[in-house]
Amino acid sequence: MNPIPEMMKKILTLLAGLAALSFSSKSACADQPNFLLLLSDDQAWNGLSCQMHPDLPESGSRTIETPNIARLASEGMRFSAGYSPASVCAPTRISLQTGKSPAQCHWTKASASMTAEDGFPLVPPRNRRSIDEAETTIGELLQSAGYTTAHFGKWHLSGGGPERHGYDESDGDTGNDDAAPFLPPNPVDIFGMGERAMSLMERSKKGGKPFFIQMSYHALHYPQNAPPELVEKYARLMPNGNEKEIGRAAMSEALDQGVGLLLEKIEMLGIADNTYVIYLSDNGSSTKQALSGGKGGVWEGGIRVPFIVRGPGIAPNSWSHQRIVGYDLYPTFCELAGVKQPLPETVEGGSITHLLRGEEEPVKRAREELVFHFPHYQGDTPHSALLLDHWKIMHFYETGETQLFDLDHDIAERRDLAQQKPEIADAMKQKLFAYLAEIDAQMPLKNPSYDPDNPPSADKMRGGKNGGGGKKGQGGGGKKKRMSEESDTPENTESDADDADSPDNPGTAEMEKKKGKGGGKGGKRTTEESEEPATPSKTPNPAPVSGGSAIDLSPAAFQRIAVGGTGGLAKKGNAPGDTGSWVTNHAGELDTNGDGSVSQNELMSQARMAFHAFDADQNGVLSSAEYEGKNPKMAVAGFLTSNTTAVDANSDSIITAKEFAGALRSAFDQADSDKDGIIASK
Repeated sequence: MNPIPEMMKKILTLLAGLAALSFSSKSACADQPNFLLLLSDDQAWNGLSCQMHPDLPESGSRTIETPNIARLASEGMRFSAGYSPASVCAPTRISLQTGKSPAQCHWTKASASMTAEDGFPLVPPRNRRSIDEAETTIGELLQSAGYTTAHFGKWHLSGGGPERHGYDESDGDTGNDDAAPFLPPNPVDIFGMGERAMSLMERSKKGGKPFFIQMSYHALHYPQNAPPELVEKYARLMPNGNEKEIGRAAMSEALDQGVGLLLEKIEMLGIADNTYVIYLSDNGSSTKQALSGGKGGVWEGGIRVPFIVRGPGIAPNSWSHQRIVGYDLYPTFCELAGVKQPLPETVEGGSITHLLRGEEEPVKRAREELVFHFPHYQGDTPHSALLLDHWKIMHFYETGETQLFDLDHDIAERRDLAQQKPEIADAMKQKLFAYLAEIDAQMPLKNPSYDPDNPPSADKMRGGKNGGGGKKGQGGGGKKKRMSEESDTPENTESDADDADSPDNPGTAEMEKKKGKGGGKGGKRTTEESEEPATPSKTPNPAPVSGGSAIDLSPAAFQRIAVGGTGGLAKKGNAPGDTGSWVTNHAGELDTNGDGSVSQNELMSQARMAFHAFDADQNGVLSSAEYEGKNPKMAVAGFLTSNTTAVDANSDSIITAKEFAGALRSAFDQADSDKDGIIASK
């Protein structure tokens, strides 16, 4: 039996919906709610003036003023555990359109991926770069239910733009660069987008049709385009802030002003009682230690975002603490709109309508767990996360290390419990691998060209080859940025080396021309046959942290480097066991993002890179031969060379990655005298 092609299935589904619509009454349309989806760009969980958790003051900003969004929150429901589908831009956008996770979409990175030539131990997978015609978007389903649909702002999914994928009106096939020309009084087109949306609201009301409008704001990109009066204001309020931080704060308030105008228009039209307004960010950003990580990694700071819903039947100033994710909106909108046809079988999201009514039962999805898959180098090495109940694991593919966190008691992910609760960590890891195999997730590959004697810098890890999205086509190029666990990691799309925040970035086509890597497919890459999978194809379980043949590594062999220091920025004179003082002495060098402090996760990110720089044969253990004559250009490498006795915890003359990480955690705990999870570097 020949299966019906996916495109034919899509056509038949939409025709069925249109046929059903032709028999519906105008009164039924009048009962359907409107939807206004407001999507900010790169906004941190605590980037608003209202808190995102009732018990955590650090979940809101004490400096940035967003009174209109705060009012929206007070009139609706806040989700303290609301997640973006991804920690970078385009993967979240494809997920919102399809109701599927970025991993299932095979679109987990916003820019083109690293290649073997970039010199990392693993080669990340190549992504899709354009939305497929066969996808059934939320716009198409709502069109079939009688909605007027519009997408204004940043599309970033190519494929001919929104009007090829279920939207009656749009700004076209836009990407990051399209925001650059818009300066005050219309910074990054905040207010121009608003005018187009308000016009559609008026026309929809006159025509008696419900509307679905997605406002994909470019803000907080291009902070240099922020209104000068707001820049001046935040320069006063943030005397220690840098130019980018001040610009982003100013752009946050400008965005809030744009949202305020839309809320006023809804009130003016008398449709507030029948309009759902949803506010969230496409990914997280630096929270200044409230959460770990930031953009480009699936620590909480990269994926936990502001998430607010106001609408019919929602109690004002209410909260939900159930975990929701952006692709839950797809089935939610369909249920509220009365979409008749069955949803695609591939949809992973679950409706949150019961939460909006005040119930606190978990969201019913095809799977009980949430998975965030980021097999790329950006804010960290390739990794994935799985959340189940109050537990979360982080699994790293370079080392095979799995970390476990109790988010109910450690939302900042400071305390790894994997060694204390190995049964929980292992069970969750198996769930992760089963899910990734089931959806045929793309996995990183071992790099046959990796040279441990010449490891790439942390600067390079934050980079990536530009490409995809926008009118400028699929090419791209850009500057390499410094990796940092706590920083706002750019996804480098189009000419967007710093999310288009850098005014001196050349255009995408020109950058690719110079690199000789056009087409937006990540440039030259070694053949698939030459790349050994980092994991079995159906069981994405990499080699364990420790393994390989035992190599003699006697304490005597380390005596010289233990007292003298030959690697990294090792400091002489550390007494055996006094590892905390090493961390304290080198805090300034370990503070890779220059925010004045070092977190344990920031330290671990550097440790993973340092271990691989030493481990020449990549067998998971280190010998003296792998130390001598080496000087990896990262401060944390010096910790190993100056504290070998402490690192070799079981005195078996073998140092594994697990021992290295364990010794660093112990040193961090010694240095962290007030036990706040942070060590000051200034």
